[in-house]
Amino acid sequence: MLTKRQNLLETIKGGKPDRFVNQYEAFAMVRNPIAARSPRPQKGGPTVVDSWGVTRSFPAHVPGPFPVHDEEHKLVKDVTKWKEVVNAPSLEIAPEAWDSFKEAAAAIDRKDKFVTAMVAPGIFEHLHYLMGMDDALINFLEEPEAMHELTEYITNWEVEYAKIICENLKPDALFHHDDWGSQISSFLSPKTFAEFIVPAYQKIYGTWKANGVEVVVHHSDSYAANLVPYMSDMHIDIWQGVMSTNNIPELIKKYGGQITFMGGIDNSTVDREDWTPELIAKEVEKVCRECGKSYFIPNTTMGGPESIYPGVYDTVTKEIDRMSKEMF
Repeated sequence: MLTKRQNLLETIKGGKPDRFVNQYEAFAMVRNPIAARSPRPQKGGPTVVDSWGVTRSFPAHVPGPFPVHDEEHKLVKDVTKWKEVVNAPSLEIAPEAWDSFKEAAAAIDRKDKFVTAMVAPGIFEHLHYLMGMDDALINFLEEPEAMHELTEYITNWEVEYAKIICENLKPDALFHHDDWGSQISSFLSPKTFAEFIVPAYQKIYGTWKANGVEVVVHHSDSYAANLVPYMSDMHIDIWQGVMSTNNIPELIKKYGGQITFMGGIDNSTVDREDWTPELIAKEVEKVCRECGKSYFIPNTTMGGPESIYPGVYDTVTKEIDRMSKEMF
């Protein structure tokens, strides 16, 4: 029987996996002290200001935290003056602050799992966190020079961040968030995406790969089928969060061998207050049979090994095990 790590590599390389990669089982996530010191809102708790100066909130009735963009709290009100208000967090940190994180990484069996660094938010998310989604989309069109400058500033910070994490934790995989679309379309046209976002990730993910990372997993729980042609050029090995609206079987047929698709089980379908084991069994079987054994990892579209409603993630895991027994 292959280890979880071996089985994932067989899957993404078109080899001979002996079962489905079951959601996040091959990735042992590790945090770092630089990310840990940035304030994060707690569900139902007060708003916080993170290390970038973005005000963030997590009301009790919503599934996740989000930035606050009323006129009082929006950080970048005029993108041409971004240098006056945007200051990247310091990457300086006491050496001993890494100790517990290094211990956590050292405790992971690298033969079985990938030691996986986590980074969020990504470049596009950083931009709209700073100024709001509407302003960000407008500024790509009306103030491209300033947006290029700000994108480069964030990118250069991420490159240095990557080097420091790799030096201290020596991860062999990366799990990186950056949502690029809604359920039915990408936020940016492929042309705009290619101009602003692709060069940034070529540099960022290229740095991770140059510093020992074997597998790059990019999370975008969205429609982004129109952006897949750029993904391998951006050093992405696995697109995690791929929604069913992307026609995953067609993407596998066209791009399998260049990239692996991880998802297919939409949280909007299964991660609900009224979820049932029968519903989950039906959805898992459907996606496994439609997408097959190669270049596909069945997974909810959630950006982590969890669910909003208790029991959903574990039940999906159980059903994927069942489908492995039936299909392998």
